[in-house]
Amino acid sequence: MTKNRGVVYLEPGKIEVRDIADPTFNAPDGRKIEHGVILRVLSTNICGSDQHMVRGRTTAPAGLVLGHEITGEVIEKGSDVEMIDIGDIVSVPFNVACGRCRTCKSQDTGVCLTVNPERAGGAYGYVDMGGWIGGQARYVMVPYADFNLLKLPDRDRALAKIRDLTMLSDILPTGFHGAVMAGVGVGSVVYVAGAGPVGLAAAASARILGAAVVMIGDFNKDRLAHAKKVGFEAVDLSKTDRLGELIADIVGVNEVDAAIDAVGFEARGHAGGEQPAIVLNQMMEITRPAGSIGIPGLYVTEDPGAIDSAAKVGSLSLRFGLGWAKAQSFHTGQTPVVRYNRQLMQAILHDRLPIADIVNAKVISLEDAAEGYQTFDAGAAQKFVLDPTGQLLDAA
Repeated sequence: MTKNRGVVYLEPGKIEVRDIADPTFNAPDGRKIEHGVILRVLSTNICGSDQHMVRGRTTAPAGLVLGHEITGEVIEKGSDVEMIDIGDIVSVPFNVACGRCRTCKSQDTGVCLTVNPERAGGAYGYVDMGGWIGGQARYVMVPYADFNLLKLPDRDRALAKIRDLTMLSDILPTGFHGAVMAGVGVGSVVYVAGAGPVGLAAAASARILGAAVVMIGDFNKDRLAHAKKVGFEAVDLSKTDRLGELIADIVGVNEVDAAIDAVGFEARGHAGGEQPAIVLNQMMEITRPAGSIGIPGLYVTEDPGAIDSAAKVGSLSLRFGLGWAKAQSFHTGQTPVVRYNRQLMQAILHDRLPIADIVNAKVISLEDAAEGYQTFDAGAAQKFVLDPTGQLLDAA
């Protein structure tokens, strides 16, 4: 290995690419790991969830190496790894999961019971998610490799579609999970809140699941223009705070079969200020009786920058009685990536799901990560893919 470098969180609003320690076969608590591999990272993406930490909206500690969206090449493996070989190109689910506990065996890998001593669920480079080192770096260690890693079947084919396949680690399965949990199927009328990368991935997932109409709402004009360009019905939320009217302008009625919240806890209202529960309340208003709401957008248990004391501990003012009265179904939580990533890989490889174009992926150097974070945080209609080795930029 050459010297490792990675994206390090320093303080709210500040990250740097720094020299970091080379990965070792050790868990965060120091235990030796023989079921892991070390990857040379080929692509690693900037996620909206990372932005929450960089903005100071979590309790992330200084010195945290960021990055949970990882695709890489295996360069070393532990003695207990049987199904993965050196040289394989693999997609890494953002969930760190053991594959052995009760929840992992039911494919609920977002809440693995063994990889995080603080609570159920682990992830790379994320606050309160077990201390696993992030993958916005040249090299990273992945534990429980046989269970976690998705081997991409053909090296040349994988590299040719790396801009699409890099989305398998998080945002594509997350959007797909939101659509599945919202009950999207053939003929569904769907509304997606948020035209960022996860919202676009949810919209693309709804389309491949057979939705008749997919609407996507946002205040950001550039993101709405891109959503329209890639074939979705753009809903400009700046026009009115009555979302049902905007939906009726498109489909003739003020309700939908399925709604997907791809915004999360930093939601803003029509007046411009933060209203962390506004999207959830709107979802209940516009979703038909007995309809379903998928919530892949992030909600946290601690938010130092929240607008009030209740929101600081994740307590939101929900009109839950409306959802109860309408017999609606809700599904929240981190996406269990292994439940979906193999079939989504097939859709990509067989040209059914051009997700890189849909989310407007842009490859940049790892060394330009700080600029990518800043541009993304300003609302750019792009998904930034970091290239630690230069291989993707060289091939462009």
